[in-house]
This record gives sequence, C-alpha cells and structure tokens, in this order.
Amino acid sequence: MIQHGIRPFSPLLRQSLAPGERPCALKAITFTVAGFGRAIHSSSCSSQSPHHDHLVQPTSKTSLRLMPLGGSVTYGVGSSSGNGYREFLRAMLVAHGYDPAIVGSRKSGSMGNNENEGWRGYRLDQIDKKVRSSVGRLAPNVFAINAGSNDCIQDFKLDEFGERMSDIVHFLWQTDPSSTVVLSTLLVNADDKVNSRVLRVNEQIRDFVAQETSRNSRIVLADMHGAEGPQVGDLVDGTHPGDTGYQIMAGIWFDAIQKARGNGFFTK
Repeated sequence: MIQHGIRPFSPLLRQSLAPGERPCALKAITFTVAGFGRAIHSSSCSSQSPHHDHLVQPTSKTSLRLMPLGGSVTYGVGSSSGNGYREFLRAMLVAHGYDPAIVGSRKSGSMGNNENEGWRGYRLDQIDKKVRSSVGRLAPNVFAINAGSNDCIQDFKLDEFGERMSDIVHFLWQTDPSSTVVLSTLLVNADDKVNSRVLRVNEQIRDFVAQETSRNSRIVLADMHGAEGPQVGDLVDGTHPGDTGYQIMAGIWFDAIQKARGNGFFTK
C-alpha cells in the first residue's frame, strides 16, 4: 500500500538549502513507499550512492505518456533551467519504477525529454483550443493540468471556471476514456487581489474533482495552494516559482500520480 503521509518534497526542503544554493533534481528527496522513507541524492549534489534499504520497486514498469498541460508554469518560466517541475518529476517517476515519456507539442528547457503543452500567457479557453489540436496525435494517457493563473490575472470569466475546466477534462476523456487526469489547484500569488481570485478558482477546482471522484472518474487532485505547496517566498516574480518552488510542485504531482496508480487508474 502506498503511503501519502510524507510528500516527496516537504516544506522542510526550503530549510535544507544554503542561501543562494540552486536545488538539484534529487537532493534529499524523501519518498514514502510501502510505509518506508527513502532518501536519494543525485550525483550532481552528493557523492553518496542511493540508499536501497527499504525501497520497494514495482515488479514491472508502469508506462506513462504524460502531458504537462497549462500555461507558463507548465512551460517552466522562472526556473533556471527552463524545465520547471518537469525534470524533477520525471526523475522521481524513473526512480520509482515508472517508464515515463513526457509528451506535448512544445519544447522548453534543457532536459532531453522537454516536450510539454505549456502556453505562456494563455487563459484556459485559449489552452483548450491548443490541446484539442494536439491530444489526438500525441496520445497521452496521463494529464498533469495546471491552468488558470492568467484567467485570475485578467479576471476572466472566473464564475464559469469550473464549467470551462470540466469541458476540457471531458474532452480529454472523450478522446481516451482510459486516460487519467491529475488536476492541480493554482499556485499562491503575491498580489492580494489576484490571490483572492485564485482562491475562488481553487474552490471550483476542488468541487469539480470531488464531483468526478464520486462518479469514479479517473481523476486526482494535486493541491498546490496551501501549507505544503510553494509559498510566496518561492516565487521569483510573484506568480512563477523558482527552482525550489518547482521542486515542491514536482513532489505534489508525484504524490498524486502515486495515488492514481494506487487507485488502479493505469490499468485499462
């Protein structure tokens, strides 16, 4: 049984970094698998070898065609490498026995598998149009959706946000009924007015996920707004995370993907 009591990246990560230190993808990552914690250190940050004492790997690899879907956060704006959360998340998935291919019609960042469906400055309605032209061709089976920050900044049709998100998600399921949606709440914003809109949107996102969960839909919430998500101090410009913030995001995505796997969503 997968345990979710400890996230791969907790807020304590911020305290482990020296001032000015750039976080690395697998620095002091604490995973909880089958009830046991595990710390992994990447070779770029430590000479120590990974600890395998209590690691429980899947008996066979779980193949994922993961589409990161959203706006500039998905694209990686604010990270030093341009990879955003994607490189950190991919490393965690590989370390836990997944065989991930990240797919999308765009490329950004220094990582090898740098595809994504991140559209800078786009609102949800504009992202909707883009994904409808790419999803059938790229055939993802998992979607990591973080979209709507630009709607909040522009104060665009916020009372209808839940319905508009529902339209996108149901289109994805119509394209492939066996696909899994990992839907995130929006990140905190340093502007109080914008953040108040974020809170309104996040309430609709949570309600939508709860409604679809009650229908046994293949959906999981990744809650990015709260004590365990990136904080205002993790943002580089009041909206986009820096490297530490993206690491924290990756941990929350990973935790949600593990929950989806535990729910049996990755078997047709």
